[in-house]
Amino acid sequence: MLEPDQLILLAIAYLLVKHALGDFFLQTSYQYKNKGRYGHPGGLLHALIHIVLTAPVFLLLPASGGRMAAVLVGEFVLHYHIDWLKERLLARGGWDVGSGAYWRVLGLDQLVHGLTYVAVVWAISP
Repeated sequence: MLEPDQLILLAIAYLLVKHALGDFFLQTSYQYKNKGRYGHPGGLLHALIHIVLTAPVFLLLPASGGRMAAVLVGEFVLHYHIDWLKERLLARGGWDVGSGAYWRVLGLDQLVHGLTYVAVVWAISP
């Protein structure tokens, strides 16, 4: 049986791996090209995929139904808006992969997503 601190680290590791899968392996051009258009189904689908991939974390850190729902809704809203804001900033600045600003914005985007997962684990930790 794993100790609580081991479960917490395993949950964070799981969420970081699932984030890489959701953002870099499962994201389609339909999702990517439309995340900057507020309310577009492509961006909503992307956020939905992320919360579907997040749900198994509750096998490591069980939570009440209400807490699970709150965490998943919160992640959906945050993930969607973090990505939307990133795309808006990149478009407004006219930055692409050849620009240092592009990589700084992408780095901040990934950092905020990672901190979201720390908050998820904190919200459901024993």
